[in-house]
Amino acid sequence: MAVLPLLHYPDQRLHTVAKPVAQVDDSIRRLIGDMAETMYAAPGIGLAATQVDVHKRVIVVDVSEHGDNLQVFINPVLVSKDGQCEREEGCLSVPGIYDKVTRAEHIVVEALDRQGQRFTLAADGLLATCIQHEMDHLEGRVFVEYLSQLKQTRIKTRLRKRARETL
Repeated sequence: MAVLPLLHYPDQRLHTVAKPVAQVDDSIRRLIGDMAETMYAAPGIGLAATQVDVHKRVIVVDVSEHGDNLQVFINPVLVSKDGQCEREEGCLSVPGIYDKVTRAEHIVVEALDRQGQRFTLAADGLLATCIQHEMDHLEGRVFVEYLSQLKQTRIKTRLRKRARETL
């Protein structure tokens, strides 16, 4: 397994819509392992393949307190959602930026696991927020796009300045 390089907002590749995984094979399982290692090393609680410049519908999530409950979603589909909650979000592709986003409080998602078996999961709270956040990445959307245009401009300016300072 390897830690993969992360794309950072406003990189246009983050706006690429991911393609469905046709077959869950060893290359997808290797991608899952690399994504998990990347997420834990960051550290983070969720990662979409889009964020590591692989445009396949794969996300990994671990919202457990000790980082010992990796959940894998291949070709995830939101079956239902209800309620609303506002929660502060951050993103490995938007380092150091946090803001409140409103999302569904309760969701049901269908996906394939790392063996290619279909499953359905009902989630709420932080897990529901994290799954929705990562699924947005698969659609080419970054959480800051839920914020006002003014906030988006400020975030882009701040991140570009930070990138210049590290060169």
